[in-house]
Amino acid sequence: MMLWAILAAMTGAAIFALLWPLSHGRTQGFADVADARSLYRAQLKEIDRDLARNLIGASEAEAARAEAARRLLRAASDEASPAGETEPSLRRRRASSALMLSVVPLLALLVYGLYGSPNLPDQPLTERLAKAGPQQDFAVVLARMEAHLAANPADARGWSLLAPIYLRQGRFDEAAKAFAAAARHSKPDTDLLAGLGEARILEAGGVVTADAREALAEAVKLDPKNARARYYLAMAKEQDGDGDGALSALQQLLADASPDAEWAGAVRARIEKMQGDAGRRAVAALPEGERQQAIKGMVDGLAARLAEGGGTVMEWSRLIRARSVLGEKAAALQAVKTARERLAQDAAALAAIDALADELALKETP
Repeated sequence: MMLWAILAAMTGAAIFALLWPLSHGRTQGFADVADARSLYRAQLKEIDRDLARNLIGASEAEAARAEAARRLLRAASDEASPAGETEPSLRRRRASSALMLSVVPLLALLVYGLYGSPNLPDQPLTERLAKAGPQQDFAVVLARMEAHLAANPADARGWSLLAPIYLRQGRFDEAAKAFAAAARHSKPDTDLLAGLGEARILEAGGVVTADAREALAEAVKLDPKNARARYYLAMAKEQDGDGDGALSALQQLLADASPDAEWAGAVRARIEKMQGDAGRRAVAALPEGERQQAIKGMVDGLAARLAEGGGTVMEWSRLIRARSVLGEKAAALQAVKTARERLAQDAAALAAIDALADELALKETP
């Protein structure tokens, strides 16, 4: 109902703006023409009296009579056409007014009927947010949370829920602010502090900054087993050049992990990479003869470990490439054959092994 009232008011305003110029004719000099005619006749008599008394000359009296006569004729003309317009023009003006009164509302209703939705109920944003169900759009949920926290900035629970969302969306700056707000308005919490440290690291492009270290250290102080905080503190040691300390910290973290920890695989991969980098740096520092022996020893160790069973496609690829580089073609071919047998259930791994064999020209002769 309110919408229709607004539309009616707007239509009325538009019609009024169109009809206003058409509704005004020429302004009348007198409201009553008869009064004007009596006045002009009185002026003629006054002229005659002044002439009889010799107050004005004959020429002046004649000019005054002519002027009074012109005014009297104008008044008589106004009586015949009070609006100062002809009958045809008056009919045109009335027709234009009637056209405006009928066409404008009809045109407005026609356009609204074609492009509008008059049968739909109002849908205010507040009501939509309040009635949003389990299938609601995630953006609406996020907007609702942000609106709530804008009105209740001390809601620690709300900030703690919003911060991980920002983190997953890559909005690291906002995530750091949300974690900081949650930590500020709640009791000391190791997970919030670890999240704050991670958000600050990601915001800095992977660099463990001083602010991030402070938050991570507080998290470990509250809970020495906090895996996320311990991992990033180990990364801080690596960035400081303490590779041995970082490796030791990660190995201890992996030793303390539960068997079903989801993050254990990532930590293990990081340890292997660091060990490989350290081994390569150590080997590169050896004299030529000792370096070759060290490389062969590392390759033999990898082969022995894989011979016991298992192994990933990356480990088998590393062994095959190393055997080929050392000129041990027979051993490389055997590694390709064994890798295919071990990885027979993994189509992607088999494709990777075959591609590597083609690259290194490791084709078995029939």
